[in-house]
Amino acid sequence: MTTPIRVAIAGYGNLGRGAQAAITHSPDMQLVGVFSRRDPASVTLIDDSVPVYAIDDIEQYKDDIDVLILCGGSRSDLPEQGPALASLFNIVDSFDTHAKIPEYFEALDAPATKAGKVAMLSVGWDPGLFSINRLYGEAILPVGETYSFWGKGLSQGHSDAVRRVDGVKAGVQYTLPSESAIARVRSGEQPTLSTREKHVRECYVVLEDGADADTVRSAIVTMPDYFADYDTTVHFIDEQTLASEHNKMPHGGFVIRSGVSGIDNKQNEQNDQVLEFSLKLGSNPEFTASVLVAYARAAHKMNLAGETGAKTVFDVAPGLLSPKTPAQLRKELL
Repeated sequence: MTTPIRVAIAGYGNLGRGAQAAITHSPDMQLVGVFSRRDPASVTLIDDSVPVYAIDDIEQYKDDIDVLILCGGSRSDLPEQGPALASLFNIVDSFDTHAKIPEYFEALDAPATKAGKVAMLSVGWDPGLFSINRLYGEAILPVGETYSFWGKGLSQGHSDAVRRVDGVKAGVQYTLPSESAIARVRSGEQPTLSTREKHVRECYVVLEDGADADTVRSAIVTMPDYFADYDTTVHFIDEQTLASEHNKMPHGGFVIRSGVSGIDNKQNEQNDQVLEFSLKLGSNPEFTASVLVAYARAAHKMNLAGETGAKTVFDVAPGLLSPKTPAQLRKELL
């Protein structure tokens, strides 16, 4: 029997819990530990047979871990943890600040290369699976346009912005793709779409006692950088409704490449071609964690094959994501 891949998790919030659950569905993997900045005794895992350690002690376990999944945030956790841990372990993370990916790649590449490790960054669904499908679309249909739509999804950052408005006791915000915009893209029209035309936003708000609904609504829909550029609807609800109907973390979206093939001349006619990839997620963190676990498998395989340095999803052959052998994949999926 093949020795299982020894996986550890750094950080145990929603993403870390999702990673632990995903590993339980991967018989070729073994979760050997969870590392946390909190007191290990205060961390309750979904399977408490797994040991919890202080992240400050992680270096002493570098010979016991094949790949480490980083489950911290992109704003402050990963920029600090990633380069440090890439010098000790094969790592996989979900860094999702798109504009800063090139510089984060460079920050991981040097320590990982020096240590002979693989550092897999920006793994998830966007960046991640959506990125791959944008690449496929452009490569296969070079004459065309690519469109990315997100939602219906609960946005944590925008929900936090709503909750900071004076008079708001609690609330959540959902991003929804415009159905009319998607229909235009699917038709092969290749429209030029403004920010307002692509997505709408819906807020569900519990008011503080005595707060004026119109004042709160105005403060939300005119908020720069968050809502001012979108058609935004604010629904006022009670706390019980918020707790019972808005306690999940759904998300998803579409990547659509609308292009043409053929040559438009007297003998031939161009044909519209539309390539689409979509996701409908009941739990954003659990799905993202599942993608991380699959790429942790790939990172381990790549390092065993002698590869080192920073890598993205563009560098990973699809077969490496699967626990099945190449022969099995050819027989069962090709």
